[in-house]
Amino acid sequence: MKRDYYEILGISRSSTQEEIKKAYRKLALKYHPDRNPGDKEAEERFKEAAEAYEVLRDPEKRRLYDAYGHEGLKQSGFQGFSGFDDIFGAFNDIFGEFFGFSSRDVHSRRGPQPGRDLRYDLSITFIEAVKGVEKEIEIERLETCSSCSGTGLKEGTHPSICRMCGGRGQVVRAEGFFRIATTCPNCNGSGQVIENPCPSCGGKGRRPQRQKVTIRIPAGVDTGSRLRLREEGEAGLRGGPRGDLYIVLHVEPHEFFERRGNDVYFTMPISISQAALGAKVEVPTLDGTKEIEIPPGLQTGESIRLKGEGIPDLRGLGSGDFVIQFFVKTPQNLTERQKELLEEFQKIESTKEETLQKEGGFLKKFLKKFDFFEKEG
Repeated sequence: MKRDYYEILGISRSSTQEEIKKAYRKLALKYHPDRNPGDKEAEERFKEAAEAYEVLRDPEKRRLYDAYGHEGLKQSGFQGFSGFDDIFGAFNDIFGEFFGFSSRDVHSRRGPQPGRDLRYDLSITFIEAVKGVEKEIEIERLETCSSCSGTGLKEGTHPSICRMCGGRGQVVRAEGFFRIATTCPNCNGSGQVIENPCPSCGGKGRRPQRQKVTIRIPAGVDTGSRLRLREEGEAGLRGGPRGDLYIVLHVEPHEFFERRGNDVYFTMPISISQAALGAKVEVPTLDGTKEIEIPPGLQTGESIRLKGEGIPDLRGLGSGDFVIQFFVKTPQNLTERQKELLEEFQKIESTKEETLQKEGGFLKKFLKKFDFFEKEG
């Protein structure tokens, strides 16, 4: 069983990112294998701390962990750290936050870099979620600058070698027992500087632009469903691939229908006469109105289930049911004739009840059971 990540770092669930970072740094320095050669316990503590920080520093992973624990992370694809290649890779990336560099191959900064993924929260109606729908949205994202084709250079110019790092992209400094190669602050690790930037993008190679994107939402989605649109995120740098666009759906509640899994529930009022005598009534469903037959003697709370007329399963496993729940509505503002008929009905029922009582009806049995009458024998 994995230990709680907050317990590992010695922090509370309300801790800020700065407090989480501070707690991790303290443990990472204390249990680093260079300081504890051959100490298996320190090695395990170092691994635990790195994994805990990897999760809690990421807002989305932290949200999943707070809501669903380790199992929630596992379902999202995070498997933890299986070996020290994972641990040190993450440690170097995380540790770089404290000293202003990323430990990924600095030379990759000179080549293509992928664009960022984007998120868009989209609200849709209940019926749109049930039936599926196509939506067009407008987003703002970074696009490759058309003036310089993403180079960031003014037309006819070339980049210069960075004087601070000599084109290496790194500067080295000592931090205690570490010798840390940090990203050059002058060229951001590229080894080159742009002295004549493109006037359109200011040397960045990309510019923010508004774009329209078409989304095809499948039938059966629900609040929290996430759609991934590949290569609809931000443009990459220096010819790198585009990021992806993630659409997070929020389904508006329906005025009459309630979703429970793939089943839909609808509560329908009926009159006393319809309940007692039975009737044919029109009921709204997901596909329009439908005539159903109410059997005589229907009681409040009873239901009729229309098989396969609910919400389609996203995995293609058929559809849920449409469930009609009934309640008998007591009439108000009766006409004189209605009152006469109900009073006549009441007299008939009273006569039947008196006969039942003489024969040992429900009330007599109930009172007798709780010693209101003397027990026989």
